[in-house]
Amino acid sequence: MEIVEIVERIGEGPTAAVFGLITGLIFGVAAQRSRFCLRAATVEFARGSMGRSVAVWLLTWSTAVVWVQAAEMFGLMRSADARMMAVAGSWSGAIIGGLMFGAGMVLARGCSGRLLVLAATGNLRSVVSGLIFAVVAQMSLSGLLSPLRDWLAALWVTPGGKNVNLIAALGLPPSSGLVVGLFTALAALWLSRRNRIGARTLIFGAGVGFSVAVGWVLTFNLAQVSFEPVQIESATFSGPSAHTLMFFLDRNAVLEFDVGLVPGVVIGAFAAAAWGRELKFQGFEGEKNMRKAMIGAALMGFGAMLAGGCAIGAGVTGGSIFAATAWLALFCMWVGAVITDFAIDQPGLRATA
Repeated sequence: MEIVEIVERIGEGPTAAVFGLITGLIFGVAAQRSRFCLRAATVEFARGSMGRSVAVWLLTWSTAVVWVQAAEMFGLMRSADARMMAVAGSWSGAIIGGLMFGAGMVLARGCSGRLLVLAATGNLRSVVSGLIFAVVAQMSLSGLLSPLRDWLAALWVTPGGKNVNLIAALGLPPSSGLVVGLFTALAALWLSRRNRIGARTLIFGAGVGFSVAVGWVLTFNLAQVSFEPVQIESATFSGPSAHTLMFFLDRNAVLEFDVGLVPGVVIGAFAAAAWGRELKFQGFEGEKNMRKAMIGAALMGFGAMLAGGCAIGAGVTGGSIFAATAWLALFCMWVGAVITDFAIDQPGLRATA
Protein backbone atom coordinates (compact mmCIF):
# COMPACT_ATOMS: atom_id res chain seq x y z
CA MET A 1 0.00 0.00 0.00
CA GLU A 2 1.38 3.41 -1.00
CA ILE A 3 1.60 6.34 1.40
CA VAL A 4 -1.10 8.29 -0.44
CA GLU A 5 -3.53 5.40 0.07
CA ILE A 6 -2.75 5.29 3.79
CA VAL A 7 -3.33 9.05 4.06
CA GLU A 8 -6.66 8.78 2.24
CA ARG A 9 -7.81 6.03 4.59
CA ILE A 10 -6.78 7.33 8.01
CA GLY A 11 -5.67 10.96 7.49
CA GLU A 12 -2.37 12.81 7.62
CA GLY A 13 -2.00 13.11 11.41
CA PRO A 14 -2.67 9.43 12.15
CA THR A 15 -0.35 8.44 9.27
CA ALA A 16 2.43 10.55 10.78
CA ALA A 17 1.79 8.91 14.16
CA VAL A 18 1.97 5.44 12.57
CA PHE A 19 5.28 6.37 10.94
CA GLY A 20 6.52 7.57 14.32
CA LEU A 21 5.39 4.28 15.85
CA ILE A 22 7.32 2.30 13.22
CA THR A 23 10.46 4.38 13.77
CA GLY A 24 10.12 4.03 17.54
CA LEU A 25 9.60 0.27 17.41
CA ILE A 26 12.81 -0.22 15.43
CA PHE A 27 14.70 2.14 17.72
CA GLY A 28 13.34 0.56 20.92
CA VAL A 29 14.20 -3.01 19.98
CA ALA A 30 17.64 -2.13 18.61
CA ALA A 31 18.61 0.21 21.46
CA GLN A 32 17.56 -2.28 24.14
CA ARG A 33 19.43 -5.20 22.62
CA SER A 34 22.60 -3.23 21.77
CA ARG A 35 22.74 -1.23 25.06
CA PHE A 36 23.26 1.89 22.95
CA CYS A 37 23.97 4.91 25.17
CA LEU A 38 25.91 8.13 24.60
CA ARG A 39 26.44 8.59 28.33
CA ALA A 40 28.18 5.21 28.62
CA ALA A 41 30.37 6.04 25.62
CA THR A 42 31.45 9.40 27.03
CA VAL A 43 32.24 7.88 30.44
CA GLU A 44 34.39 5.21 28.81
CA PHE A 45 36.20 7.90 26.85
CA ALA A 46 36.68 10.06 29.96
CA ARG A 47 38.29 7.11 31.74
CA GLY A 48 40.71 6.40 28.92
CA SER A 49 38.91 3.44 27.43
CA MET A 50 37.73 2.98 23.85
CA GLY A 51 35.55 0.05 24.78
CA ARG A 52 32.25 -1.55 23.90
CA SER A 53 30.03 1.51 24.42
CA VAL A 54 32.20 3.75 22.25
CA ALA A 55 32.25 1.13 19.50
CA VAL A 56 28.46 0.70 19.54
CA TRP A 57 27.89 4.47 19.56
CA LEU A 58 30.24 5.00 16.60
CA LEU A 59 28.54 2.19 14.69
CA THR A 60 25.10 3.67 15.35
CA TRP A 61 26.17 7.15 14.30
CA SER A 62 27.95 5.97 11.16
CA THR A 63 25.05 3.70 10.15
CA ALA A 64 22.64 6.62 10.40
CA VAL A 65 24.94 8.78 8.28
CA VAL A 66 25.39 6.08 5.61
CA TRP A 67 21.69 5.27 5.29
CA VAL A 68 20.54 8.89 5.34
CA GLN A 69 23.16 10.10 2.89
CA ALA A 70 22.43 7.16 0.58
CA ALA A 71 18.69 7.90 0.78
CA GLU A 72 19.39 11.49 -0.23
CA MET A 73 21.54 10.39 -3.17
CA PHE A 74 18.67 8.20 -4.42
CA GLY A 75 16.08 10.95 -4.00
CA LEU A 76 14.28 9.33 -1.08
CA MET A 77 14.68 12.48 1.04
CA ARG A 78 16.05 16.02 0.96
CA SER A 79 17.83 17.18 4.08
CA ALA A 80 17.37 20.82 3.00
CA ASP A 81 13.61 20.37 3.59
CA ALA A 82 14.06 19.07 7.13
CA ARG A 83 12.85 21.48 9.77
CA MET A 84 16.23 21.36 11.46
CA MET A 85 17.81 22.76 8.29
CA ALA A 86 14.98 25.03 7.16
CA VAL A 87 15.04 27.28 10.25
CA ALA A 88 17.86 29.26 11.82
CA GLY A 89 20.11 27.27 14.13
CA SER A 90 21.52 28.58 17.37
CA TRP A 91 25.27 28.41 17.96
CA SER A 92 24.85 29.69 21.52
CA GLY A 93 22.05 27.20 22.17
CA ALA A 94 24.16 24.34 20.85
CA ILE A 95 27.08 25.28 23.11
CA ILE A 96 25.21 26.04 26.34
CA GLY A 97 22.50 23.43 25.84
CA GLY A 98 24.99 20.79 24.75
CA LEU A 99 27.14 21.31 27.85
CA MET A 100 24.07 21.18 30.09
CA PHE A 101 22.76 18.04 28.44
CA GLY A 102 26.15 16.32 28.66
CA ALA A 103 26.43 17.08 32.36
CA GLY A 104 22.84 16.03 32.94
CA MET A 105 23.11 12.65 31.27
CA VAL A 106 26.11 11.72 33.44
CA LEU A 107 24.25 12.73 36.60
CA ALA A 108 21.09 10.91 35.49
CA ARG A 109 23.12 7.86 34.36
CA GLY A 110 21.65 7.88 30.89
CA CYS A 111 20.64 10.19 28.05
CA SER A 112 16.94 10.79 27.41
CA GLY A 113 16.67 8.00 24.85
CA ARG A 114 18.39 5.51 27.13
CA LEU A 115 16.13 6.50 30.05
CA LEU A 116 13.07 5.81 27.91
CA VAL A 117 14.39 2.38 26.95
CA LEU A 118 15.29 1.51 30.55
CA ALA A 119 11.91 2.72 31.81
CA ALA A 120 10.21 0.25 29.48
CA THR A 121 12.14 -2.62 31.09
CA GLY A 122 11.06 -1.78 34.65
CA ASN A 123 13.72 0.71 35.76
CA LEU A 124 11.78 3.01 38.10
CA ARG A 125 14.74 5.40 38.38
CA SER A 126 14.43 6.01 34.66
CA VAL A 127 10.66 6.46 34.93
CA VAL A 128 11.08 9.27 37.47
CA SER A 129 13.98 10.87 35.59
CA GLY A 130 12.13 10.57 32.29
CA LEU A 131 9.05 12.32 33.65
CA ILE A 132 11.17 15.15 35.04
CA PHE A 133 12.92 15.41 31.66
CA ALA A 134 9.59 15.63 29.82
CA VAL A 135 8.12 18.23 32.19
CA VAL A 136 11.20 20.47 32.08
CA ALA A 137 11.36 20.09 28.28
CA GLN A 138 7.72 21.25 28.03
CA MET A 139 8.44 24.15 30.40
CA SER A 140 11.38 25.11 28.17
CA LEU A 141 9.31 24.80 25.00
CA SER A 142 6.27 26.87 25.93
CA GLY A 143 6.20 27.31 29.68
CA LEU A 144 7.95 29.17 32.46
CA LEU A 145 11.46 28.50 31.12
CA SER A 146 10.74 29.38 27.49
CA PRO A 147 11.74 33.09 27.76
CA LEU A 148 15.15 32.09 29.14
CA ARG A 149 15.58 29.50 26.42
CA ASP A 150 14.62 32.00 23.72
CA TRP A 151 17.05 34.60 25.10
CA LEU A 152 19.98 32.19 25.27
CA ALA A 153 19.23 30.78 21.82
CA ALA A 154 19.09 34.25 20.28
CA LEU A 155 22.56 35.25 21.50
CA TRP A 156 24.26 33.77 18.42
CA VAL A 157 22.35 32.30 15.49
CA THR A 158 23.18 31.08 12.00
CA PRO A 159 22.85 33.70 9.24
CA GLY A 160 20.15 33.81 6.57
CA GLY A 161 17.36 32.30 8.63
CA LYS A 162 18.55 28.75 7.94
CA ASN A 163 20.90 26.25 9.51
CA VAL A 164 24.29 25.55 8.00
CA ASN A 165 24.98 22.38 6.04
CA LEU A 166 28.57 21.43 6.87
CA ILE A 167 29.19 19.70 3.54
CA ALA A 168 28.05 22.71 1.53
CA ALA A 169 29.77 25.18 3.86
CA LEU A 170 33.11 23.42 3.40
CA GLY A 171 32.66 23.26 -0.36
CA LEU A 172 32.80 19.47 -0.43
CA PRO A 173 31.02 17.26 -3.00
CA PRO A 174 27.62 15.86 -1.95
CA SER A 175 29.04 12.34 -1.70
CA SER A 176 31.38 13.45 1.11
CA GLY A 177 28.75 12.68 3.74
CA LEU A 178 28.51 9.07 2.62
CA VAL A 179 32.31 8.78 2.61
CA VAL A 180 32.50 10.13 6.18
CA GLY A 181 29.88 7.61 7.29
CA LEU A 182 31.66 4.68 5.64
CA PHE A 183 35.06 5.55 7.11
CA THR A 184 33.52 5.96 10.58
CA ALA A 185 31.77 2.61 10.17
CA LEU A 186 35.10 0.94 9.37
CA ALA A 187 36.63 2.50 12.49
CA ALA A 188 33.66 1.29 14.54
CA LEU A 189 34.00 -2.25 13.19
CA TRP A 190 37.75 -2.27 13.93
CA LEU A 191 37.07 -1.10 17.46
CA SER A 192 34.30 -3.68 17.82
CA ARG A 193 36.65 -6.46 16.78
CA ARG A 194 39.27 -5.28 19.25
CA ASN A 195 36.64 -5.39 22.01
CA ARG A 196 35.30 -8.76 20.81
CA ILE A 197 31.77 -7.49 20.31
CA GLY A 198 29.47 -10.14 18.86
CA ALA A 199 27.65 -9.88 15.55
CA ARG A 200 24.24 -9.68 17.23
CA THR A 201 25.19 -6.56 19.18
CA LEU A 202 26.62 -4.98 16.04
CA ILE A 203 23.45 -5.69 14.07
CA PHE A 204 21.25 -4.13 16.72
CA GLY A 205 23.63 -1.18 17.16
CA ALA A 206 23.38 -0.54 13.43
CA GLY A 207 19.60 -0.91 13.78
CA VAL A 208 19.45 2.19 15.97
CA GLY A 209 21.08 4.21 13.21
CA PHE A 210 18.81 2.61 10.63
CA SER A 211 15.73 3.75 12.57
CA VAL A 212 16.88 7.35 12.13
CA ALA A 213 16.99 6.90 8.36
CA VAL A 214 13.54 5.27 8.42
CA GLY A 215 12.08 8.30 10.20
CA TRP A 216 13.63 10.75 7.74
CA VAL A 217 12.45 8.83 4.66
CA LEU A 218 8.92 8.21 5.93
CA THR A 219 8.22 11.80 6.98
CA PHE A 220 9.78 13.17 3.76
CA ASN A 221 7.57 10.99 1.59
CA LEU A 222 4.52 11.85 3.70
CA ALA A 223 5.24 15.53 3.15
CA GLN A 224 5.21 14.97 -0.62
CA VAL A 225 1.58 13.75 -0.63
CA SER A 226 0.07 15.79 2.21
CA PHE A 227 -2.16 18.79 1.67
CA GLU A 228 -1.16 20.32 5.01
CA PRO A 229 2.48 21.09 5.88
CA VAL A 230 4.20 18.11 7.48
CA GLN A 231 7.44 18.38 9.43
CA ILE A 232 10.26 16.29 7.98
CA GLU A 233 11.85 14.81 11.09
CA SER A 234 13.15 11.66 12.69
CA ALA A 235 14.06 10.21 16.07
CA THR A 236 14.58 12.67 18.91
CA PHE A 237 13.33 12.67 22.49
CA SER A 238 13.19 16.27 23.70
CA GLY A 239 10.22 17.68 21.79
CA PRO A 240 8.48 14.29 21.41
CA SER A 241 8.63 13.59 25.16
CA ALA A 242 6.99 16.94 25.86
CA HIS A 243 4.43 16.54 23.06
CA THR A 244 3.52 13.01 24.12
CA LEU A 245 3.05 14.13 27.71
CA MET A 246 0.73 16.94 26.58
CA PHE A 247 -1.16 14.60 24.26
CA PHE A 248 -2.35 12.62 27.27
CA LEU A 249 -3.09 15.78 29.30
CA ASP A 250 -4.77 17.94 26.66
CA ARG A 251 -8.01 16.73 25.05
CA ASN A 252 -7.40 19.06 22.08
CA ALA A 253 -3.99 17.59 21.25
CA VAL A 254 -3.62 16.03 17.79
CA LEU A 255 -1.84 12.96 16.52
CA GLU A 256 1.59 13.53 14.98
CA PHE A 257 4.91 11.76 14.42
CA ASP A 258 6.13 12.58 17.94
CA VAL A 259 3.10 11.00 19.59
CA GLY A 260 3.77 7.71 17.82
CA LEU A 261 7.54 7.74 18.34
CA VAL A 262 7.69 7.62 22.14
CA PRO A 263 5.12 4.80 22.61
CA GLY A 264 6.87 2.93 19.79
CA VAL A 265 10.18 3.03 21.67
CA VAL A 266 8.51 1.86 24.88
CA ILE A 267 6.72 -1.03 23.16
CA GLY A 268 9.83 -2.06 21.23
CA ALA A 269 12.13 -1.93 24.25
CA PHE A 270 9.61 -3.78 26.43
CA ALA A 271 9.19 -6.53 23.84
CA ALA A 272 12.96 -6.88 23.38
CA ALA A 273 13.56 -7.04 27.14
CA ALA A 274 10.76 -9.58 27.59
CA TRP A 275 12.22 -11.72 24.81
CA GLY A 276 15.63 -11.57 26.47
CA ARG A 277 14.14 -12.15 29.94
CA GLU A 278 15.53 -8.86 31.17
CA LEU A 279 12.39 -7.28 32.62
CA LYS A 280 13.16 -6.30 36.20
CA PHE A 281 11.98 -3.61 38.60
CA GLN A 282 14.85 -1.41 39.78
CA GLY A 283 14.84 1.67 42.00
CA PHE A 284 17.20 4.35 43.22
CA GLU A 285 20.29 3.30 45.14
CA GLY A 286 20.09 5.82 47.95
CA GLU A 287 19.07 9.45 48.38
CA LYS A 288 22.26 10.86 46.84
CA ASN A 289 21.81 9.01 43.58
CA MET A 290 18.16 10.02 43.44
CA ARG A 291 19.07 13.69 43.89
CA LYS A 292 21.74 13.49 41.19
CA ALA A 293 19.36 11.79 38.78
CA MET A 294 16.63 14.39 39.29
CA ILE A 295 19.05 17.29 38.79
CA GLY A 296 20.50 15.57 35.74
CA ALA A 297 17.07 15.00 34.19
CA ALA A 298 16.20 18.68 34.65
CA LEU A 299 19.48 19.76 33.05
CA MET A 300 18.82 17.44 30.11
CA GLY A 301 15.27 18.73 29.66
CA PHE A 302 16.32 22.36 29.39
CA GLY A 303 19.60 21.61 27.63
CA ALA A 304 17.99 19.51 24.92
CA MET A 305 15.39 22.15 24.06
CA LEU A 306 18.09 24.83 24.01
CA ALA A 307 20.51 22.76 21.92
CA GLY A 308 17.87 21.86 19.36
CA GLY A 309 17.82 18.19 20.25
CA CYS A 310 18.99 15.49 22.63
CA ALA A 311 21.81 12.97 22.23
CA ILE A 312 19.74 11.24 19.56
CA GLY A 313 17.99 14.25 18.05
CA ALA A 314 21.07 16.41 17.65
CA GLY A 315 23.81 13.82 17.98
CA VAL A 316 22.56 11.19 15.53
CA THR A 317 19.50 12.53 13.69
CA GLY A 318 20.87 16.03 13.15
CA GLY A 319 24.37 14.73 12.62
CA SER A 320 23.18 12.43 9.84
CA ILE A 321 22.10 15.42 7.72
CA PHE A 322 25.23 17.40 8.65
CA ALA A 323 23.40 20.24 10.39
CA ALA A 324 26.22 22.38 11.77
CA THR A 325 24.56 23.29 15.07
CA ALA A 326 23.76 19.61 15.68
CA TRP A 327 27.43 18.68 15.29
CA LEU A 328 28.40 21.49 17.65
CA ALA A 329 25.78 20.40 20.18
CA LEU A 330 27.05 16.82 20.02
CA PHE A 331 30.63 17.95 20.59
CA CYS A 332 29.54 20.03 23.60
CA MET A 333 27.58 17.07 24.99
CA TRP A 334 30.78 15.02 24.96
CA VAL A 335 32.69 17.88 26.62
CA GLY A 336 30.02 18.40 29.29
CA ALA A 337 29.83 14.70 30.03
CA VAL A 338 33.60 14.23 30.26
CA ILE A 339 34.01 17.23 32.57
CA THR A 340 31.17 16.05 34.82
CA ASP A 341 32.59 12.54 35.04
CA PHE A 342 36.02 13.95 35.93
CA ALA A 343 34.60 16.36 38.50
CA ILE A 344 31.87 14.31 40.16
CA ASP A 345 31.85 10.60 39.40
CA GLN A 346 35.55 9.75 39.31
CA PRO A 347 36.41 11.40 42.69
CA GLY A 348 33.57 9.39 44.23
CA LEU A 349 34.92 6.19 42.78
CA ARG A 350 38.42 6.94 44.12
CA ALA A 351 37.00 7.68 47.55
CA THR A 352 35.28 4.29 47.78
CA ALA A 353 38.19 2.33 46.27
